[in-house]
Amino acid sequence: MGIPNNAIKKMVRARSNVMISNSAASAIAKLLERRAKTIAKYAVKRAKAKGRSTVLGEDVDYYRMKFGD
Repeated sequence: MGIPNNAIKKMVRARSNVMISNSAASAIAKLLERRAKTIAKYAVKRAKAKGRSTVLGEDVDYYRMKFGD
């Protein structure tokens, strides 16, 4: 599991018209994955605190409002 390097490369290329190496794409993917795990953990905790077994967009939005982005 993980964010594919090609997805990162495509995103960088689309926004900057610059090529990106595999190692740079891999490093970005690792950072994004770590951040996503933190957000997911918080969102799950909030959903459970609200008595839900489903994480909603509002749980992710709450994380963003509380901790910024």
